[in-house]
Amino acid sequence: MPPDPTVAALLRPDGSVIVPASVAGDVLRALVRDLTARIRADGGEISPRIRALLYALHAADQQDTPGFPTETPTAPADTVELGMREVAALLECSPQYARRLARNGSLPARRAGRIWLVDPTALDAFRKGHAA
Repeated sequence: MPPDPTVAALLRPDGSVIVPASVAGDVLRALVRDLTARIRADGGEISPRIRALLYALHAADQQDTPGFPTETPTAPADTVELGMREVAALLECSPQYARRLARNGSLPARRAGRIWLVDPTALDAFRKGHAA
């Protein structure tokens, strides 16, 4: 059976996969959900290569570029928010310090029950020293 042309268009000869900007947000959300569950389960940390991939997917999701031509328009995706462990890993600090930054308003965040959530765009602005 010949490969699906849409799939073939996303595969490079070296085996890498092209992630169109139009689906980057969905891929990012799925990865963040999985990584969050794994980090909570075993307390592990994400590698710098995975962190770079997450930032690249986030950047692609923020662009207004057309996706592949065969896709149908969808409703705007919800914003992926990061938990304090992910924020702490990206800031290279402890989760307690990241929560303190959120509590005192230095880091734009919101509470969802007992959990602090941070929008990646606000985190980027905080890291660059800009107000969100």
